[in-house]
Amino acid sequence: MNAALHRSALALLGTGGAATGLWAYLAPRHWYDSFPGLGMRWLPPLGPFNEHFATDVGAMFLAMAAVTAAAFVLVANQTLVRLTALMWLVFNTLHCAYHLSMLQMYNTRDATLNAILLPLLVLAAAALFIPVRVGGQHDTSRKALSESA
Repeated sequence: MNAALHRSALALLGTGGAATGLWAYLAPRHWYDSFPGLGMRWLPPLGPFNEHFATDVGAMFLAMAAVTAAAFVLVANQTLVRLTALMWLVFNTLHCAYHLSMLQMYNTRDATLNAILLPLLVLAAAALFIPVRVGGQHDTSRKALSESA
């Protein structure tokens, strides 16, 4: 995998996190009533609106987007990229598991979209663990070569 693919995964995760975070933090009621948009309403079937919870979710997504933006800019720093991957992998795995257990709350279209999109976010986070190839070698091999020189 090359840095461009890492940047793509980081852009997907970071953009989604920033958009969701801004929406939930700045307009918590609208976010609750309208998420994910396009006429779909995925949150009301799961429980009543709670402004404190909605703004905290927004703040969490904004924090995750900030870390992701740093990893995007510093994509050569594989430690930062892997820590960002770990953050998104833990969140998206737990988030996906919860929502997959709640598919009965949705109509067929919304259940199908949840069942497709949420695992894709898990895979995007996991892809960040694939080592970057530099000059035909993984980054860890390059480090070992430079240490032996």
